[in-house]
Amino acid sequence: MRDYQAEFEKRVAYIRAKLQEAHANGIVFGNSGGKDSALVGILCKAACGNTLGVIMPCASRQNYGQDRDDGNALAEKFGIETRTVDLTAVREAELKALAGVASLNDMALTNIAPRLRMTTLYTIAAAENRLVAGTGNRSEIYMGYFTKWGDGASDFNPIADLCATEVFEFLRFLNAPSSIVEKAPSAGLFEGQTDEQEMGVTYRAIDSYLHGGEVSDADRAIIDRYHSRSEHKRRPVSTFENP
Repeated sequence: MRDYQAEFEKRVAYIRAKLQEAHANGIVFGNSGGKDSALVGILCKAACGNTLGVIMPCASRQNYGQDRDDGNALAEKFGIETRTVDLTAVREAELKALAGVASLNDMALTNIAPRLRMTTLYTIAAAENRLVAGTGNRSEIYMGYFTKWGDGASDFNPIADLCATEVFEFLRFLNAPSSIVEKAPSAGLFEGQTDEQEMGVTYRAIDSYLHGGEVSDADRAIIDRYHSRSEHKRRPVSTFENP
């Protein structure tokens, strides 16, 4: 049987070590109301009392409804300081500035919000000597299901080794709000969006693949395609080396 209490203590110790190494005074993370950010928030708060969760609605109605409510429920239950930064007007200003400069496709448009959110987190971190906590899980990282220089950026990530289904189990062990544990995983980038629907494969199938279990040929093809196309996201920045 998996010892989540021992894992919890090890992850908390890891976070404390990162703070000490950086001589940082606290932590900031994006409190999206989702499962990954919930687990990261709980771990960070246990490691450091000066943990700040930032709720950052950006255009999507879901951001202003269930996501915000769930983020607040997490913060209230675990005593996490919370601030809200509404980025909708900032996104609109960015789009206005780009008008006539470039014709934006769907990918360019959906990636604006995650990058604005990370800009916000790093600005707060710089102003208050905090570290930015990453919230990506192993399944998302393998699939490349994150925005480069957006939600893929951070100073440390205490859950990068956990598959999505393991995150769900960990949250149940920690008695996280049921509204977070039970809702469909979603980046909340546009109305009705869910991760599994967008990728075309379930997290259960992805996690079975990562653990060496059985998956259908159709699921394997999707997973392999996502992983191959997103390899550039996982590589360090290419730099010229003069021979």
